[in-house]
Amino acid sequence: MSLLMRTNHIACSLTLVGALAAPSLHAQARAAAQPILIRNGTVLTVTRGTLTNTDVLLSGGKIAQIGKNLSAPANAMVIDATNEFVMPGIIDPHSHMAADAINEGSLSVTSMARIRDVIDPTQIHIYYALAGGVTTLNVLHGSANTIGGQNAVLKLKWGRSVSEMLFPDAMPGIKFALGENVTRKNSGGGGPPGAAAPPRRYPGTRMGQEEVLRDAFMRAKDYKASWDDYRAKSAKDKTLIAPRRDLELEPLMEVLEGKRFVHAHSYRADEMLMLLNLADEFGFKVKTLQHALEGYKIADEIAKHGAGLSTFADEWSYKIEAYDAIPYNVAINMRHGVLTTINSDDDGRARRLNIDAAKMIRYGGLSEDEALSTITINGAKQLGIDKRVGSIEVGKDADIAIFNANPLSVYASVEQTIIDGEIFFDKKKDLVMRDQLAKERADLEKAEANQAPARGGRPAGAPGAPSTTPPENH
Repeated sequence: MSLLMRTNHIACSLTLVGALAAPSLHAQARAAAQPILIRNGTVLTVTRGTLTNTDVLLSGGKIAQIGKNLSAPANAMVIDATNEFVMPGIIDPHSHMAADAINEGSLSVTSMARIRDVIDPTQIHIYYALAGGVTTLNVLHGSANTIGGQNAVLKLKWGRSVSEMLFPDAMPGIKFALGENVTRKNSGGGGPPGAAAPPRRYPGTRMGQEEVLRDAFMRAKDYKASWDDYRAKSAKDKTLIAPRRDLELEPLMEVLEGKRFVHAHSYRADEMLMLLNLADEFGFKVKTLQHALEGYKIADEIAKHGAGLSTFADEWSYKIEAYDAIPYNVAINMRHGVLTTINSDDDGRARRLNIDAAKMIRYGGLSEDEALSTITINGAKQLGIDKRVGSIEVGKDADIAIFNANPLSVYASVEQTIIDGEIFFDKKKDLVMRDQLAKERADLEKAEANQAPARGGRPAGAPGAPSTTPPENH
């Protein structure tokens, strides 16, 4: 990178500072792999109440001990969390962060596409999310298709490779979508000015969406039957040839087998009921209804099916199908036994999920633990990773966020964010690095290569550059 390019890169935002310097910080953490003792904090376990003046020992990437007056190992880093709040790392169940591509909108069914293939581990919003205490994301395909692509669950290990960020053993998932986002793909636009409109893509209506789903699962059911038959017969007859692999139908076969979760973008009660009924017809479960702004209208039906719900705290009326949303959606569904979470669906909003959770105390009377559960343990359950993250319990992954005040307060901010026992965000170091890079920027701006060129094309004062001294007769 040239000096000029580097200067421009740094100049984009001083908030990039910690991010630009972060990889070296993480290399040191990886090499040291030292235990961390968080001392004397208010520990919000989420699942086991609030523990005051309590220590948490992190060792080997896990939560090793929780208690008062714990002894620090000889090589441990000690964090004084007096007057601070220690909570599980925040989980965002619906994100498109760090994805270089979101929609493969050319077909109605793109179950063969994989978000993990287009993850960009250098995207700056990863660092911003860490600064908000977020440690895990469910990165979903977009909502252009009735059946979209496969998801990727990430741990936000800024500065690491994609393979290190992929959450080990997370349950595979796939994105479905209902309603306007699918049908508006048929608007006929999208081509260059004066060019013929592209052909309309089926489906154009909600009834067409139901047919696409039924057709896809009928084909997946037949595909599964062919493989079941082959496996049963090949045990005795080794000469049999296996069925041809179909990358479109394999993920849907996994859905039928309960090996892949369905996360379905939806808004209206009628379309959600359609999907739940169709899932019952084919014998699979919808794991989460995403957005689901009219979920409160059918909370009993959602609970009966066993689906979860992941929604916004208080966003609505940004399009026609969002008009009937209410801020009590979370509380109503939780009171009906629906596993409910709050998501961002936005790179910037991800680092404010703690505030969205706090709103649920105002809108529905949730307790503090219930509010925190919507951004921690409930999301872990919806992603099938609750044995590893989502609460502060001995044996779980050391994914921790330390706030300088109660995280349900608008005045709270994150001091450290820890993943697998390594610090990936540290506010104090971030502030120091901002000063360091501000100085580096100032030095670079003075460099000869970054001076504005004179009319001759070279920096003023450089050898061969035109003189800047005006002629005497002027």
